[in-house]
Amino acid sequence: MNWNGWSEFFHMGGYALYVWGSYAVTAALIVGEILLLRTRRNNALKMALRTVKYGKVENNEIAT
Repeated sequence: MNWNGWSEFFHMGGYALYVWGSYAVTAALIVGEILLLRTRRNNALKMALRTVKYGKVENNEIAT
């Protein structure tokens, strides 16, 4: 596609809401996934350190 300027590029031939909305949703989901992974990693490290320190993990400490 050829655009005659930046405004036409951002307008996306009338499909701007769909195109940019899709990018926004995808970016939000990627950020959310990164935050969830960070939380799960920190929980796993804490559990591993507790296991090393005390030698036992209770069933209610296992994250699902």
